[in-house]
Amino acid sequence: MAQSGSRFSMADFLGAISDSVRPGAGRPIVVRAEEMETLPADQVHNPTTLSIAGRLPTASFEIFRQTIPAGLTSDMQRHHHETVHYVISGDGHTEVEDETATWSSGDFIYTPPWTWHRHYNDSTEHPVEFLTIENSRLLNLLGVGRRQSAGLATVEQARIRFGGDPS
Repeated sequence: MAQSGSRFSMADFLGAISDSVRPGAGRPIVVRAEEMETLPADQVHNPTTLSIAGRLPTASFEIFRQTIPAGLTSDMQRHHHETVHYVISGDGHTEVEDETATWSSGDFIYTPPWTWHRHYNDSTEHPVEFLTIENSRLLNLLGVGRRQSAGLATVEQARIRFGGDPS
């Protein structure tokens, strides 16, 4: 089955999704904390640590544990997928385009598709821990997943660098 392009068929894609999860050694029902796979720093593009529960048998979404060290931030980025962060511990704030919102342990943070955003750890002593869930697997399977990073820039700097054109 083609995952994108002219040979892609939505009917084939939807038909390939099983009615039941068939776990096995490669795709278990439980991924233990010590089994989380830490992404290499050169793939993260910011000072945070991302550990993925990639062996879970999810077809359409990805799950990460993200850590932002004390006093630091994620990168300014935008992507086609939606993201929800659950704040496991810590306090901070998030910029999404021209809005800023504060959050703390127990809160959920929503990032809409294709919006410039950045997460800040407001503590100078303690890291922030997120459980991050995004529908990037589905968009990548459909061939429409896209991500841009402006590094440790402001929203305005990202807009100047990348403009409003999503291509």
